[in-house]
Amino acid sequence: MIEAFSLKKFFKAALFGGIVVILPVAIFAFFLKWLFKMITNLIQPLSHYALTTYQLPEIVADLLVVTLIILTCFVVGFMVQTSIGNFLHNLFDDMLSKLAPGYRMVKEVVVQIFGQSENSPFANGQVAKVRIFGEDCPTEVTALVTDQHPDGRYTVFMPTGPNPTSGNIYHVLPSQVTLCPDVPLDSAMRTVIACGAGSGELFSAEAKNSPEQ
Repeated sequence: MIEAFSLKKFFKAALFGGIVVILPVAIFAFFLKWLFKMITNLIQPLSHYALTTYQLPEIVADLLVVTLIILTCFVVGFMVQTSIGNFLHNLFDDMLSKLAPGYRMVKEVVVQIFGQSENSPFANGQVAKVRIFGEDCPTEVTALVTDQHPDGRYTVFMPTGPNPTSGNIYHVLPSQVTLCPDVPLDSAMRTVIACGAGSGELFSAEAKNSPEQ
């Protein structure tokens, strides 16, 4: 009976171990395939032109057009760093925002995710443990300090797992916030994506060395 149980446990561990290894790879490969297909559908007119004009294989034409798009993004990004390019970009931004009201929201989401905005919590937010239910309640959440008010209060963003780009915003007293300056932002985000796994190790040094605020 014990031997049969051990054998069953071995097969179960081997099966789930294989799933843990293969499934992320398969999902990532599926995502890459979906992304490549979406891009090739968008650039089909350009790739078709390259295919018919220069007699290139389809995959080569697609890769060539994708490369040109990446180079275009790089050139545009370089140009907006200049004073003239920045002026034209702001002018185009204002005009497009008036013509398409949803453009501004989409742009802000993209900028926040990629962390290029000066106000982006994913670029400049400071990791903290926050007692969102009040300083007398011991329950704490992982959050990012995104602003400080003139009266000393903090504005914090509490990301939700496993998607750290969504969450809730709270305005709390300083006594409810324990800043964690030694905790890297990317490490904190990994614990959010992992639904809290690894938080104990991440905050163990802070719990020993940092006094409550």
